[in-house]
Parts: sequence; structure tokens; C-alpha cells
Amino acid sequence: MPLPDAIADLLDVQCGVLSRAQALAGGLAPHDIRRMVRRRELSTVHDGVYVDHTGQLSWQQRAWAAVLAVAPAALCHRSAIRAVRGPGWRDHDDSAAIHVAVARERRSLVAPDGVVLHYLADLASKTNWNTSPPRVRIEHAVLDVAAEAADDLTSIAAVADAVQGRLTTPERMGTALASRSRIPRREFLRAVLTDVADGACSALEHGYLTLVERPHGLPTAERQVRESVRGTIYRDVRYAAYGVDLELDGRLFHDDARARNADLARDLASATSGRQSVRLGWGQVFGSACHTAEAVGSLLQRGGWVGPVRPCPACDLAA
Repeated sequence: MPLPDAIADLLDVQCGVLSRAQALAGGLAPHDIRRMVRRRELSTVHDGVYVDHTGQLSWQQRAWAAVLAVAPAALCHRSAIRAVRGPGWRDHDDSAAIHVAVARERRSLVAPDGVVLHYLADLASKTNWNTSPPRVRIEHAVLDVAAEAADDLTSIAAVADAVQGRLTTPERMGTALASRSRIPRREFLRAVLTDVADGACSALEHGYLTLVERPHGLPTAERQVRESVRGTIYRDVRYAAYGVDLELDGRLFHDDARARNADLARDLASATSGRQSVRLGWGQVFGSACHTAEAVGSLLQRGGWVGPVRPCPACDLAA
């Protein structure tokens, strides 16, 4: 029997995934569904949710199946971010559980296998229902991941990565945060968003700002300064008045020769312009922030800065 047009259209839009409720509404009878399952034209994914093949499911199909199993629902948390970033997001394990948001009052639901349920107030206003699959708006998804992170560094990274990846802006996230009355880490996230808006576009840059520069009284730097040297490059931190550039390198190793060449090009550009270029990593910022502040302060003083490096409240320089 040929499929009704409505069913064929749904299978096309939903990556071959269909719910029993949709099948019945689209013109199939219960015995039609049973026959299609028996003939392996449909395979059961969750109770009342089917896919139109018998092989392994793609991430997109797993996402659709999760949303349809507890509909009305939407992808949330890391799953919503994965839907926006696409299959190239290397920080995501596509075999991990799918995170799905439902309305807060539906707490009697039981999560299907491989699905993590989250109960969200005002789900309708926080969701893009016309996306495929429906997903919580990216600002709320990122805030939820940041709020529930295991530690502050992971929380900062979630916010900074979303902004640096141009998924959203600090202003939009700030608006979303203001609408959330019960989110953990509220004041911390508000401060992080302020710093990211000021140009601290990674967890490492935020760490330099809050652990090295501010608490030790260093002058305020320019951040993410655009410069053209055989192509556009960006300086992470620039103390223009004192001739010092800082490159904050969060990689444990260089990704490839092209990345290494880009680093060298930035260092060479600084040298030829008469500026001092220094590269800092995780150890210098999070492992020895006070001594890093002392060293950067010395570089700035050579360039004409007259202020002293101030010990922070818990500073090992104070001794």
C-alpha cells in the first residue's frame, strides 16, 4: 500500500522517524502500522516511535525519536547545542544520551532508554518549534549547560565557546538569564557574561582577566584586537601603550602545521612592529597566576607602565 502523502512528508522532514500518533493522524490504521513493523518497513525505536529502516540510527534520528517519544518536547542542554553546531562538533559524543525538555508539570513521565528528561518552566516560550527537531533556544541551552557544569572552568568554557562560535551573543544570553528565576550560578554567570562581552572569548582568556590582570592591578588590556598581516589575525590581549602582546594558547599541542605557522606569524608581526609578544598557557594562568602577573608587570614596566604589581588577597607574592 502506498503511504499517504502526509506520512511520506513527515518521514522526509523527520529523517525517517514517525510516531504512532502521527501515523494514525496521517491516515494509517493500527493494522497498517503492525503490518509495516512485521514487514520491517518500520522498526520500533521507543514505545510508539518508529524509523523507516532496520539499520543503525544516526544522531539526528535518535534526536527525533527522543523528542517524539515524549512529545510535546524539545532538545535541550548539550543536545540542543549539538543540533545547532552540527556533526562537526568535536566536543560532543554522538553516542551519548539525548537531552530533552518537557513542560515542568509533566513530572510523571518516564524517560525512554537513552534519553535524559529535563523539566522546564515556560517551555513553549523558550523553544524553537519550527526547527528539525524542535529545540530549546540556544541561549537557554548554553545557560543550562553552564549552570550545571561540574566546576567553574567548565561553566566558563560553555559560555565562551558559544559566543566565540557565534551561536549567540553575551547580550542575548544576558536577556535569557534575566528571565530565569531558578537557575543555579546566577550571579557567577552574570559576571562571566560581562567579561565575555568585554572580549574574554575563551575560558583561558577569562582566567587571565580574573586571576592575573584584575586582582594584581595590571592595566586594562584591549582584547581580540584585529590586525592584518598577510591576512586577518586577532591578538588575544594587547597592552598597546606599553608594546606588549599576549597570546593565550589553550591547546595542549598544535593541531597542525597551519596552526603552528599562524602562531609564528603573529609572533613575527609583533617583533617587526617593535612589540613584545609572549605566549601563555593553562599552567601560567591557572597554575601560577601570581607569578605570571609579576612577569607581565615587569614587561609592562619596561614599556613605560609606572604602576606596581599589586598582591591579590591570597597572593603568594605577598609573602
